[in-house]
Amino acid sequence: MSQAHFGRLTDAPATFVLAGARVIDPSDGTDTVRDLAVGEGRIAEEAPADAERIDGRGLVVAPGFCDLHTHLRVPGGNGSETVESGSRAAARGGFTTVCAMPNTDPPLDSPAAVAEIASSVAACRVRVVGAATRGRAGEAAGDLAAMADAGAIGFSDDGAAVPTDGLTREILASLARLGLPLIEHAEDAALGGGGVMRAGPNATRLGLLGWPAEAEVAIVERDIALAAETGARLHLTHLSTAASVEAVRRARARGEAVTCDVTPHHLVLTDAWVAGSRRFSWEEPELREEFAYDGRCRVNPPLASREDALSLLAGVADGTVDAIATDHAPHPPERKLVPFDEAAPGLIGLETALSLGLAAAEAGCLDLPTLVAALSTRPAAIIGEPRGLQSGASANLVVFDPSARWRVEASALASASANTPLLGMELPGVVRLTVADGRVTYRS
Repeated sequence: MSQAHFGRLTDAPATFVLAGARVIDPSDGTDTVRDLAVGEGRIAEEAPADAERIDGRGLVVAPGFCDLHTHLRVPGGNGSETVESGSRAAARGGFTTVCAMPNTDPPLDSPAAVAEIASSVAACRVRVVGAATRGRAGEAAGDLAAMADAGAIGFSDDGAAVPTDGLTREILASLARLGLPLIEHAEDAALGGGGVMRAGPNATRLGLLGWPAEAEVAIVERDIALAAETGARLHLTHLSTAASVEAVRRARARGEAVTCDVTPHHLVLTDAWVAGSRRFSWEEPELREEFAYDGRCRVNPPLASREDALSLLAGVADGTVDAIATDHAPHPPERKLVPFDEAAPGLIGLETALSLGLAAAEAGCLDLPTLVAALSTRPAAIIGEPRGLQSGASANLVVFDPSARWRVEASALASASANTPLLGMELPGVVRLTVADGRVTYRS
């Protein structure tokens, strides 16, 4: 990281001209090669004559990415990540906004806790998802209106679903009045039965307790019905099954206010990775014994079957899936380098999200404008943030080289943690420049 420069949102506004880059802006359908100027932190018709001129040939410039699902581990988990380290990882990955999830220790379940994180000054904009229930205990609704006044952009008990129909209905009714979404971790704990990987042939082969897709689908269908009843906005996060995406597709056809996201790892990795494969979802798996039972592959929800992963990719491609969200979940080595069923669920994703998306694009599963939209304009719209490269707009943008390759190594990561099974792999796509609120927050 010694050759990388990180900035902060308090730095001086940037002025430069990016010459001859491919400009992709889903907000107005732009996809063309041209110069793009930034003057005093805003997109400009032209920059001053003495502005720095950056050679953009072969590069893509797009609206800055927005991550709807980031774990910054503050408070309580500073050994795994901090706002500073997490925001730098975000900037290195091209993200100009991240949404900090509330499953911290203690949880983000009060106006003061929300306000403290929301006021962070770092290498990207930090928005906050407040806890839906007090203490994330699933027993009583939190003080949603007060947390909204403090800056919360939505509410979730991430790590668990709101457990009962009655409490979910109460929360959704309150959020309908506030105009904010319930961001639901869709998992019926009873149906999940403590499973540690996706139920199926690979779980049977490995002797690991399987987690059935029905555990997710049951909550998806329950919440879609309750959101329709209450008139509330529902956002389903890290969906991992074809049936869940199909349920969203049907709800959209009925005109219901349901959005959803999927993670890069549920699109690209599969349950075969737990069995030792290191092939992507569009490739035939090849099991290697030395990679089997790797605790870095344990996530929640568990990695999908190949069929489900390909269906998730199709959902992104056709627009049913609104956003790609990382579920960036840092953990120290002692919580991952243990027997698989003892490993903490989650992996880091801010610095590899673009690369995994570009791998899918290279394989023909996505086109580049659709990938950019799923990382930038579409998630930003869900939290009410403007995104676009029109003249006069505040500069929130990422510049990346889609054809460059990089090797995922712990020493190269800005995150304070390195819990990813991608270590040692070569991936496409290198971020060259990130500008958030007109400030250069990352430059390689």
